[in-house]
Amino acid sequence: MNYALIVKRLRDKLILTQEEFAKLLGVSYMSVNRWESGKYSPTTKIKRKIVELCKENGIALEEK
Repeated sequence: MNYALIVKRLRDKLILTQEEFAKLLGVSYMSVNRWESGKYSPTTKIKRKIVELCKENGIALEEK
């Protein structure tokens, strides 16, 4: 999965800044920034939260 793209799509759909999205997930804003740039990948615990938020908001996790 391309978490950089998924995080960006989810954040855009929720109309949140990186800082607001970070607070929602309980991480630092720099973590969100690094995920979106592709420098790092979220931890397994955070990936679960992201997947759940995607399901709740109708965001596809895989490219078609």
